[in-house]
Amino acid sequence: MEVILVQDVDKLGKAGDRVKVREGYSRNFLVPRRLAVPVTEGGLRFLEAKKKRAEEKRAQEKDQALKIAERLKLWTCALKAKVGEEGKLFGSITRQDIDTALRKEGYEIDKRKIDLAEPIHQVGEYQVRIRLHSEVDVRIKVIVTQI
Repeated sequence: MEVILVQDVDKLGKAGDRVKVREGYSRNFLVPRRLAVPVTEGGLRFLEAKKKRAEEKRAQEKDQALKIAERLKLWTCALKAKVGEEGKLFGSITRQDIDTALRKEGYEIDKRKIDLAEPIHQVGEYQVRIRLHSEVDVRIKVIVTQI
């Protein structure tokens, strides 16, 4: 029996794939759990509608990410830290510190999207990449100064 996968199924395929499975597997597992729909005219229409909604959602998320990126390009993150000799920080500036500064400015960005390879240990100016969307990323200026 042929079915169209609605969601990714391990060892079988990804959402949107048309796969052949045994009739019992389809009838007793895939279809009741809404993991797949039979290859019928209605099933094909359902899949097309779902793909269209997913594309619209992705486009909307990308537009939002582009708007946020434009605002972030103009913003400078100024962080203050205690400094020892030779400009070395007591501790370090981490993605959590940058995330806190972003939240104070009103940006709700997941801290895992802040691409900081290693914590900042020196006073200075740094470029930090933020991945807002799979196709949109922005570099912000982070300036670390002495308290």
